[in-house]
Amino acid sequence: MAQAYMTETGSGGSGPDRRGSRLRRLCDGLRGDRGIWRRGTVVAVLAVIVGLVMLLHAQIPNRVGNLGSLTETFLPWLGVVLVPLLLLLALVRRSATALVAVLLPAAIWLNLFGGLLGDKTGGGGDLMVATHNVNAENPDPVGTARDVAASGAQVLALEELTASAVPVYEKALAPAYPYHAVVGTVALWSKYPMTGVEAVDIKLGWKRAMRATLTTPEGKVAVYVAHMPSVRVKLEAGFTARQRDTSADALGEAIADEKLNRVILLGDLNGTMNDRSLNAVTSQMRSTQGAAGSGFGFSWPASFPMARIDQIMVRDVEPVSSWTLPRTGSDHLPVAARVKFAPSAS
Repeated sequence: MAQAYMTETGSGGSGPDRRGSRLRRLCDGLRGDRGIWRRGTVVAVLAVIVGLVMLLHAQIPNRVGNLGSLTETFLPWLGVVLVPLLLLLALVRRSATALVAVLLPAAIWLNLFGGLLGDKTGGGGDLMVATHNVNAENPDPVGTARDVAASGAQVLALEELTASAVPVYEKALAPAYPYHAVVGTVALWSKYPMTGVEAVDIKLGWKRAMRATLTTPEGKVAVYVAHMPSVRVKLEAGFTARQRDTSADALGEAIADEKLNRVILLGDLNGTMNDRSLNAVTSQMRSTQGAAGSGFGFSWPASFPMARIDQIMVRDVEPVSSWTLPRTGSDHLPVAARVKFAPSAS
C-alpha cells in the first residue's frame, strides 16, 4: 500500500504538487535570471510610445495630412491591437521591464475607453430613432428599406440617396411612415407630423443636410439629418478631410442657432466622437452610444466594423439605449437609439 501511495503522489504524478513544483521552478528561474530587467528594451520603448500617443492624441498636429484626426478616428484600436501584441512580446522576451511598461498604455486605454465596455442600455423611452447610410450603390434598396422599417423606429433618417432610388424607398417605407421629406441626398421618414422642413447649408454646393420639426406626443423636437463629405487616406496627402471639417463647422453653427431646445442629429458624420475636427458639433451634443450604449457600436465598414462614423446625437434629450442594427445591402450598419424627453420650455 505504501508503494501504491508513492506512485500516485510522487514525482511521476500529475496532481497539484507537480504543478506547484513547476511554478516554483519557473519563479526560481526568473529570480535567478539577471537579464530579466535588461531584456525587452525595444518592447518597453514601443509600449511607452503607444501610451503617449493615446495620452497626448489631442496634441498631434493636423497640419500635415490631418494626422491628428486620423489617429483619433482609430484611437480605440491602438489598445485593442497593440497592447495585447506588446504584452505577448514582453512574455516571449521574458522581460520584466517590458511587462511593467505595457501597463502604461493599458491603463491609459482603460481610462479613455473603459467606460464603453459596460452595458449602459436601459428600457423604455419616448421615441426610437434610427439612421442609415444606404449606399448609393446598394443592390437591394427594397430589402434595405424593409429591414430598417422592421426595426420599429418611429423616426428614420437615410443618407446617400440617389435620385433613382428615392421612389423605391418612398414606396417601400410608405406603409410604415405617413410623413416624409427628401432634401437632396438625405431624407427623413416619421410616424409623427413633420413641419419646417428645410435644407441646411453645410458649404458643399449641393444638398446633403436638412432640418425638420417633429410634433411628437411629448412635444416638438428639431431633427437634423446630415451626411458629411467623405474622408480619404492618401499616401501623398495623408488623411484628407478639409471639406468634411468645413461642413462640420457649418452644421455646428446651424445647431447652435436652433430655436428649439430639443435637438436630435442623425447621420453619417464620416468621423468619430474622438475626432477633434467634429468639435463644433460634438461640443454641444451628446452621443447616444457613449451615454447609453453597449460597447463601441462600430458601424463601418459593415463587413468588419472598425469605426463609429454613423452617429445619433442629442441635445436636451436623454438617451436611454443605443445599438447597431443588422447588416443590410449597404456598406454601413444602421444605428438606432431610444430617447426620452425631459420637460422643455420650448
